[in-house]
Amino acid sequence: MNLNAGQNKERLMKVLLGPLQSEKTTLIGESGQYAFRVVSDAHKREIGRAVALMFEVEVAGVQVLNVKGKEKRVGKRIGQRQDWRKAYVRLKPGHTIDFGVGA
Repeated sequence: MNLNAGQNKERLMKVLLGPLQSEKTTLIGESGQYAFRVVSDAHKREIGRAVALMFEVEVAGVQVLNVKGKEKRVGKRIGQRQDWRKAYVRLKPGHTIDFGVGA
């Protein structure tokens, strides 16, 4: 995939913070869709390029959503977890990502 002059490989390597592992992401993974935790200022095109670069796959589409941090209480004090961003990445048919689980 072609990279713009403003998007260097170092930035793309920092966009993905890690894969999300849950029952839902395992089920959608069988259909060629994967979920990642991403930096809060990443946009769809940048996320797609980062996945293509790191896993050597072709990306069909990206959906991004912001997750609000939960309110938590410790004794009398009330705090809030940090807001974060999640991306669902759909791959083109024939491409898969192996995270190396189940060894």
